[in-house]
Amino acid sequence: MGYIESPWIQHCGGTESVAERTKYMSRLGQRVAKPTSIGGQALIEGVMMKGPKEMAIAVRNPENEIIIKKEPVEGFVTKYKLNKIPFLRGGLALIDSMITGVRSLNYAADIAMPEEETDKEPGRFEAFLGKIFGEKLGDIMIYFSVFVALIMSVGIFILGPTLLTGVLKNFIKNIVVLNLMEGVLRLVLFVVYIAVISRMEDIRRVFQYHGAEHKTIYCYENGEELTVENVRKYTTLHPRCGTSFLFIVMMVSMVIFSLIEWSDPITRMLTRLALLPVVAGISYEIIRIAGRSQSALMSIVSYPGMMMQKLTTLEPDDSQIEVAIEALKGVLVENEDDARW
Repeated sequence: MGYIESPWIQHCGGTESVAERTKYMSRLGQRVAKPTSIGGQALIEGVMMKGPKEMAIAVRNPENEIIIKKEPVEGFVTKYKLNKIPFLRGGLALIDSMITGVRSLNYAADIAMPEEETDKEPGRFEAFLGKIFGEKLGDIMIYFSVFVALIMSVGIFILGPTLLTGVLKNFIKNIVVLNLMEGVLRLVLFVVYIAVISRMEDIRRVFQYHGAEHKTIYCYENGEELTVENVRKYTTLHPRCGTSFLFIVMMVSMVIFSLIEWSDPITRMLTRLALLPVVAGISYEIIRIAGRSQSALMSIVSYPGMMMQKLTTLEPDDSQIEVAIEALKGVLVENEDDARW
């Protein structure tokens, strides 16, 4: 993993002040007076854009055509208006977005990498599941995938550092130091994971589409026509991003978990699990404010997470920008009047 020097350090030559840093952050994030509530996700050879009422998926197929799919937003958070309840909506929105994301990824994979039709009969287990669940089998598999992803994420990034740090409890008696070490270990694991997968060629293309998604949204937020030339000049770093959200989760968990005393391993892990909805709820509210605010405080809060995006976003080529533009246009057709915060 190569060393990535912060552009802030490059900009000011190692000297900084709050005023200079805030000024630089404003330019780095290219924040605007009219932020949008539209968000997106990079897919396999495509981009998904999601507005308040509609979502659109744009994918480039092997024939170099851009296929557009539009559908209403029907997640349980929106359906039951749970997105109106502060703090509660954070954890629920995360699960809802994961379900939408997995479904979008599956669709993009089918378009970008279509499998050859064969007469091969399904296996016994697949046929058994199909007989039981029928047409709902696809949705059940998506929910199962999200469940497994959540279990693995919690195990590796939440419980793992807790157990590893607990080994040092007999040597380090200071609770504050132990909690700090746990938080730092959690953050290091996350950064290493992102750095490792970013070296995979397929993941690098997804990260390029991630950059195209951010640049396109910035272009729209600045009121410019959605053209490749206009989109290209914007940054790939955006304060309202999943990477920034996960970084804030790490920081918030470090603070919240530090309030809990170190007990036996089982109790310690159970308290971490019980506090996860609280951590997600607080983190979600912070990222919402960061996406709308241009204050000095929120610029400083957003800065570390945006630097993390230098690992998860890459400069896209023109063809990838074209896909992101088509996805955003697909949402704006129905949501142009109500897509603002």
